[in-house]
Amino acid sequence: MPRLHPYHDQHSFKNLNGPGDSRPTATQIIEDQGLVDKWAGKVVLITGCSPGGLGPETAKAIHLTGADVYITSRDIAKGKQVADEVLADDKPGKVEVIQMDLGSFASVRAAAAEFLRKSDNKLNILINNAGIMACPEGKTEDGIELQFGTNHLGHFLLFNLLKDALLASATPSFNSRVLSVASGAHRRGKINFDDLNFDHTEYTPLGAYDQSKLANVLFANELDRRYGPQNLRALSLHPGGILTPLARYLPSLDNVKGDPKLYNTLKSPAQGAATTVWGAVAKELEGKGGIYLDEVAEAWLAPPDALYYHGGYAPQAFDPPTEKKLWDISLKLVGLSE
Repeated sequence: MPRLHPYHDQHSFKNLNGPGDSRPTATQIIEDQGLVDKWAGKVVLITGCSPGGLGPETAKAIHLTGADVYITSRDIAKGKQVADEVLADDKPGKVEVIQMDLGSFASVRAAAAEFLRKSDNKLNILINNAGIMACPEGKTEDGIELQFGTNHLGHFLLFNLLKDALLASATPSFNSRVLSVASGAHRRGKINFDDLNFDHTEYTPLGAYDQSKLANVLFANELDRRYGPQNLRALSLHPGGILTPLARYLPSLDNVKGDPKLYNTLKSPAQGAATTVWGAVAKELEGKGGIYLDEVAEAWLAPPDALYYHGGYAPQAFDPPTEKKLWDISLKLVGLSE
């Protein structure tokens, strides 16, 4: 079957013109899917909803469906600011903020318990959006390398704490979904099982980021393999290049503007959230999982010489033995058994 690529023309290199060009926004995805006011009673949880990032744009689009939207933020005041912006659409679904720091297993556990209490143990869509990028070397509260611990293990633990709600909410006609916001950076990544913490390996900010983003993809694949038969599907995705606070440790906007080909591939936050939202709601993805998305499409295998902004996935993104090994080690690191 041909891969799904509903916005192919808008993503053609000849049509790219930087943030705000003709590529779809997250809101447009909801409208094109005919889902405005159609999801009353559905429950969606989105991590990482602080101002300026992809989380708020994702929440705004999902809330147009009328679903109840729960958002997490490390800073509760910033999360409430986003909630007020989302509620400006006057749609009926609630918007609630939950404080959560993915760099603390205790915080993740507390957030999961609060969410399950507030949502009455219902969850249709989990969007693992939060993350950090190329930061200086550090450790989480639990002694894990900061990017691997935050981007992968925090979300891995959150899923496992919410798994029963996702399974209970799933039906054959409306599968539950888990979206992992990964990155094209996974193509440079390798899971160093011998030294996940960089205790004996030279730490590089991008090297640690690449590992954590590959882990996001592998996690989604293994999740789908284990729970797809129970109507719980998982997908991973690259949202594209977006200059948000996530990129604070990367070259400045002025440097990026110096490369027109690169700048033209960049998206606005509203466009960057489009692939996430498509993965979460698209009818054409119902019953599908273990898929990597980019450009609001099913991605393809990237050639070895492809540039970062050309899209696609790397061969190591689909590796069942590595996916299982990562899952088993992650269970031990977060203190869970099967």
